[in-house]
Amino acid sequence: MAAPVFTRPEAAKVEGFLRTKLNPELKVQLRQRADECAEIYIGAECLGVVSKNVEEGETSYSFEITILDIDLEDM
Repeated sequence: MAAPVFTRPEAAKVEGFLRTKLNPELKVQLRQRADECAEIYIGAECLGVVSKNVEEGETSYSFEITILDIDLEDM
């Protein structure tokens, strides 16, 4: 079974949700090749990815943020 493809309409809905919950400047950007993930940006900085998951007819989205140790040095 092929991986579910993240579509533009889904990206717009997820972006609206994340802007409401996290940051109004957040953007969801589809990758160049169609796959189950999209990238999450604030400005030019990529914060992580959101993945589309389909199991037993139910669709969910998982947001994974990556924090590098060098990003924490000034904290």
